[in-house]
Amino acid sequence: MGAGIAHAFVVAGARVVVVERDEDAAVAASTRLHDSLRRSVERGATDRSLDALAAAVDTTADAAALAPCGLVIEAVPEDRALKAESLARAEAVLTPEAVLATNTSSISIDELAAGLRRPDRFVGLHFFNPVPASQLVEVVTGAATAPDLVDDARAWVEALGKTAIVVRDSPGFASSRLGVALGLEAIRMLEEGVASAADIDAAMELGYRHPVGPLRTTDLVGLDVRLGIAEELHRELGDRFAPPDLLRRLVADGHLGRKSGRGFYEWSEK
Repeated sequence: MGAGIAHAFVVAGARVVVVERDEDAAVAASTRLHDSLRRSVERGATDRSLDALAAAVDTTADAAALAPCGLVIEAVPEDRALKAESLARAEAVLTPEAVLATNTSSISIDELAAGLRRPDRFVGLHFFNPVPASQLVEVVTGAATAPDLVDDARAWVEALGKTAIVVRDSPGFASSRLGVALGLEAIRMLEEGVASAADIDAAMELGYRHPVGPLRTTDLVGLDVRLGIAEELHRELGDRFAPPDLLRRLVADGHLGRKSGRGFYEWSEK
């Protein structure tokens, strides 16, 4: 997600600093982002050269490199403690005017804001995977989020060529709550032998005009990511979001979807 968000901003003309946990991760992120930008150039998705795009990105393990940034988006895994630590690390080097955002898909914005010195300069920017191709960004407002920051966030999303929806801080926001509810029911149907994964997906793709069915979407998002969100919603909203045993088993076995090569479908490296 971090590389995808960086990609979207670079292609839109921004200068981007990517901060990773260590030097090895920074090198891997730089390679991943360079490959993604190269594919955009080859597809004609941008009229800028690869050299120009690559020159607009700095990748490092030093959080101090964020100091001149006007907007910093945290995109670490969906773990409260890790997000809180990452946000505090970033806020410590930013100017008072800078904006700090989180890409969380389920954790409370107010809960994360409680550990910050400037909660009024904090907002949720929930991107969707794959970021370069997705059209939606949820702007999630906390109780302390400054009203003018919401307008700024909308403008940033529009500058990326995407559409913003504004959602009040609540469990799962709008997209995760609805998407996970559909995805979990599809997994239960597969678990019960109601239909095959392909036929369950086809029911939603052809019957309801969803571009991608709920099981294939889960593979694209990552079964581990979907499980983490479901567990969060289960705690907050009750048993209707209890993760199915099939989902837990697949994650325990390392079948995480496209990124591992297998989830509800088999995925090649192409």
